[in-house]
Amino acid sequence: MKYDKNKALVQSSIPGLPEPLRGKVRDLYDLGDKLLLVATDRLSAFDVIMPNGIPDKGRILNSISVFWFDLLSEYKNHLITANVDEYPEELQCVKEDLRGRSMLVEKVSIVQFECIVRGYLTGSGWKEYQSKGTVNEQLLREGYQNGSKIDQVLFTPSTKAEQGEHDMPISVEDMSAVIGAEKAQKLADLSISCYSKAADYAAERGIIIADTKFEFGENSAGELILADEVLTPDSSRFWPQESYCVGSNPPSLDKQFVRDWLDSIKFNHQPPAPELPDDVVAKTREKYVEAYEKLTGQRFE
Repeated sequence: MKYDKNKALVQSSIPGLPEPLRGKVRDLYDLGDKLLLVATDRLSAFDVIMPNGIPDKGRILNSISVFWFDLLSEYKNHLITANVDEYPEELQCVKEDLRGRSMLVEKVSIVQFECIVRGYLTGSGWKEYQSKGTVNEQLLREGYQNGSKIDQVLFTPSTKAEQGEHDMPISVEDMSAVIGAEKAQKLADLSISCYSKAADYAAERGIIIADTKFEFGENSAGELILADEVLTPDSSRFWPQESYCVGSNPPSLDKQFVRDWLDSIKFNHQPPAPELPDDVVAKTREKYVEAYEKLTGQRFE
């Protein structure tokens, strides 16, 4: 295992196993009949991986996903177990490194589109609305402001780009042309349903889920099931209700803090990324911990 100076896990390795497929944050090990997902402490912003990580970030992401998989158990998902003591024998030599930051999952065929759901107008959606009055080519009424709650939750998918490239918005019609109208409608319905249930729960905990991104896969029975991470600070915008004000973006409990810092130093959104200062690392960790504790009602240790 490779850790940086702040003891953030930036790269995993497991003796006796081939090198994993490395995503922006997760390392994926093929175990034959199942997969091992390891959430490292890497952080990406603007689709660029930062050179240093955020300590404990992977444990927080993994724990939040496991929490949501349980809360949303009415929707099928790919999780087999996140208990390292139940892992295969070949993983026991590194089980303490994997504890809290990994999960064994079912092999699925990943749908090659990001399923983005928006409950509030912000980010790229707000920019498009300002110029065209639309979000992902869906016409919205006049009168919205930055941060406004949208009258009806929107499904706004995007392409799933290769690492180092940028996901691009795609209309539901164009997505339907690729995967079929029936599957596209199922993805939209599942995404909106999952988001709505999670948003209602989060609201009771003082958090607004402004938007989020789901990934789905098809299992051996051809069913669409939740995969990858779910409703984490990496894949969602979490706004504390006490600081929410229409007309501006409240300080969010996610990696927006890093994006803002990168923009403040005029980062061009292209690799290589600059090293994050210690204060940015510490503040980002605080935001991830706060998101975990508010959502789960548990103290992060």
